[in-house]
Amino acid sequence: MPPSIVAIDTTHPLYGPTVDLRVLVLRESLGMSRETVFFPYESESHHFVALENENVIGCVLFYPRDGTHGKLYQMAIRPSHQGAGVGRLLVRKLETHAHRLGIRCIDLNARATAVGFYERLGYACVGAPFLEIGIEHRNMVKTLDA
Repeated sequence: MPPSIVAIDTTHPLYGPTVDLRVLVLRESLGMSRETVFFPYESESHHFVALENENVIGCVLFYPRDGTHGKLYQMAIRPSHQGAGVGRLLVRKLETHAHRLGIRCIDLNARATAVGFYERLGYACVGAPFLEIGIEHRNMVKTLDA
């Protein structure tokens, strides 16, 4: 059975476990502190969480920059569930939500190791590789269908 995908905000009881997952997947392996996982626009972002048996197994955030553009960021999938389609479900839910908001273009900064994942979902690299949090990233964009 596929995981359920729910939308939450920073006051939801699942917010803490999603932050824990983001720290585990995105920061601990780099020796970075918990504080580095937070963004200035954290509370204005839309948070999507993948649940399996009420446990957080994945999450992604979306920040609507303006009426037509937004940013996907902080995608994290529990290591035991990576490669099982959880990320794809989260991105599709985020894109559907963004489309309903009138968003036509989504961009993201993908770790070099995740570029292929996002390319399979229709995102394209733009510009040269760059370093972010000490590792190579690529800026990627996708235009949503009208």
